[in-house]
Amino acid sequence: MSAPRVRLLISDVDGTLVTSDKRLTNATVEAVKGLREAGIIFAITSSRPPRGLSIFVKPLQLSTPLSAFNGGMVVDPDMRIVAERTIPDDLVQPTIDLLDDHGLSVWVYQGEQWYVRDPDGPHVHHESTAVQFTPTSLSSFDSLKTDVAKIVGVSDSGEAMAAARVAIGGALAQQVAASSSQPYYLDVTHPLANKGTVVDFLSQTFAVPTTEIAAIGDGHNDVLMFERAGLSIAMGNGDPEVQRAAHVVTDSNDADGFSNAVTNFVLK
Repeated sequence: MSAPRVRLLISDVDGTLVTSDKRLTNATVEAVKGLREAGIIFAITSSRPPRGLSIFVKPLQLSTPLSAFNGGMVVDPDMRIVAERTIPDDLVQPTIDLLDDHGLSVWVYQGEQWYVRDPDGPHVHHESTAVQFTPTSLSSFDSLKTDVAKIVGVSDSGEAMAAARVAIGGALAQQVAASSSQPYYLDVTHPLANKGTVVDFLSQTFAVPTTEIAAIGDGHNDVLMFERAGLSIAMGNGDPEVQRAAHVVTDSNDADGFSNAVTNFVLK
């Protein structure tokens, strides 16, 4: 493909901007600096909560909105809410019930808070390390009825995850969005909380046509972002299906794929 002019780069975080052990490499920091010096706007989006994105503001000198929960909550670098889309109140409990019925461990995000029923459940420690804060443990989610930004089903069983996704698609189709940020996470959000709408939001915010926006990511929840961007870049560690959805493929996140993409596809 002939490379479009890029004025804005939107990046996923886990599996893209950071390594497998959740580090920003020196090459990544320098790549973002190179974008800034070239006058190219840089922004991040993730299924992470806002607090899990705030840790990148200082090292990357971010001044752009942070699109958390796949765009379900957008905050400025000072953590003030810019925009928010929450799950309809009457769908919170049905979503939790469906995930429970399929044997998934359930997490609930309300505002900036992360709640779990089992603090020793699958991937809780892993996620705590990634976002650098720990969840609040509750015996029940009965008190969490309103302003829920994201519900996550967690399981290492691919069969259980697939069945839960189908069940939510059948029972709650068009009422919520369900996507996988990692093979073991099923993220349920407001139907318009997806990375495709993040592209549109940033396009409008900075008056940059989507044809002049580049997007980079590794997960299935990044594909909607790819569909809206003028240039889409898949990580080498991404699923083959995700790679096929992108215009170009870079190296893996553990081989400085982000910085190589900036050099080879964005700045070039």
